[in-house]
Amino acid sequence: MTQTRNAAYLKSLTPVQLEFFFSFPMWVVIAWGIATWGGVVGSLLLLFRRGLAVPVFLASIIGMILTTFHNFVLANGLKVMGGVGGLIFGAIIFVIGLLLWIYARAMRRRGVLR
Repeated sequence: MTQTRNAAYLKSLTPVQLEFFFSFPMWVVIAWGIATWGGVVGSLLLLFRRGLAVPVFLASIIGMILTTFHNFVLANGLKVMGGVGGLIFGAIIFVIGLLLWIYARAMRRRGVLR
């Protein structure tokens, strides 16, 4: 919602949070896109039993790591987003992505994915 600058969503954020999101360097926006769309595409590939799901999920995980590194190490994301809640939310998403990658690898090894 921040990437599309959805007004209804953005009005729930503080000016400091808006500044945080709108100041992302291009590499972070690209990593975020890979993480987000990689998860969507990987899930569809898994649904259609395609082995390509494995590297797509891996790319998504790498995108998540890069985005998280920027947000919580290079930038002040923990403070801006209101503390540990944002970190926990991000960790849950990361764990789900990791589990999807592990599952896709297992299904490829079993021959379920083509």
